[in-house]
Amino acid sequence: MKHPSRAQLNPALLRGLTRARRTGAFALPGLTRRRTLQAGGAAAAALALSACGVGGQQRDTADDADYWADKEETGSLRWANWPLYMDPDRTQIEQFTEATGVDVAYREDVQEAASFFGQIQPKLANGDDIGYDLITLPNGFEFSKLVELGYLVPLDHTQLPNFANYAGEIYKNSAYDPGNRYSVPYTSGVTGIAYNPDYIDREITSIADLWDPEFEGKVGMFADPQEIANFGLLLNGVNPADSTKEDWEAAAEKLKEQRDSGVVRAYYDQDFIQPLTNGDLWITMAWSGDIYQQNAEEGTNLKFVIPEEGATLWTDNLLIPFTSKAPVDALKLMDFLYEPEIATGLTEYISYIPPVPHVQEVMAEWAEAEDGTERGEALAEMVESPLVFPSDGDYQNLHNYVALETDQQDEFSSIFQAITQS
Repeated sequence: MKHPSRAQLNPALLRGLTRARRTGAFALPGLTRRRTLQAGGAAAAALALSACGVGGQQRDTADDADYWADKEETGSLRWANWPLYMDPDRTQIEQFTEATGVDVAYREDVQEAASFFGQIQPKLANGDDIGYDLITLPNGFEFSKLVELGYLVPLDHTQLPNFANYAGEIYKNSAYDPGNRYSVPYTSGVTGIAYNPDYIDREITSIADLWDPEFEGKVGMFADPQEIANFGLLLNGVNPADSTKEDWEAAAEKLKEQRDSGVVRAYYDQDFIQPLTNGDLWITMAWSGDIYQQNAEEGTNLKFVIPEEGATLWTDNLLIPFTSKAPVDALKLMDFLYEPEIATGLTEYISYIPPVPHVQEVMAEWAEAEDGTERGEALAEMVESPLVFPSDGDYQNLHNYVALETDQQDEFSSIFQAITQS
């Protein structure tokens, strides 16, 4: 199917691309996709931990080669996504429906990856409909489990021409899903280092700066085992995706030294932004998109760096469960979101890294067209931001998470939770 150019789209829908990122009743200062994960509190955390141990009946995937042979478009689909991952008017969904005639029931039902997996896993194990034809989940433990148990449909890339034409090369052959057999990225971000220059008067360049006794009690680290493990591994010169158990143990020792030295103020889930802004933290592990949004929305001057040892690239992915009632429609939507104009609208709202490099060029055109307006200035600033559009050099210094089989996940987690939860 040939997707519409911007000129072919309904002007009312195009106006949706110019809306402020948060307006009116939807204004949620300081709240981002990653920070919404904190909202569930202790109950959600307990559910997430229990879900991590969920096993499952492995599906026989012998017939996957013929999966798409008899599949046809249905005219509707159900999509489970994270909160704040599309504007409140669902502009891109409206554009998709106008272009294809396919209706989308869009639900912000993914609040936390592990608990969502715990919700859908029993149904998938029984071969039952989970209520969604398309889901958005990050690379990580739950993604690995879904693949290993055979719960995801292998994608038909003949139906994804926009992905083939416009996806960045780094998003086409990840360590967690080689060849994009089961997934295409929705959006992405970097876990790096942020610091507040009001309290630190030197340039931060290294993961080792998080161990500096000069910052005693003012360092923030992430509590998530995968996130904190990556920094310990990178500091030791190890590529996380290629690491071994011996590497994990060595990284854990390094992180234990950091904890015992007293430099770490706390291990954070999502709520590191406010302490960094007000000076309770001076330097911390951080997500690129959150720092960009805080600076753009609150007028702060927080700095974000990809350290010289490297940083990690996380990706939230579009996946089709094998019980989907509308897999062809889901593929159409996946591909539609890779049309550069559509991807640009999403990026303007989300302000994380788009998997479509051409978005930067399109956004620059939009900024020029609206030169002198508040929106034009905001777009121009975003176009120049390495937090939204990393350079080729930045990408070369980004790594995937540790690749783990399901039977390794508990052991891996316990090694690093012994540091953050003691």
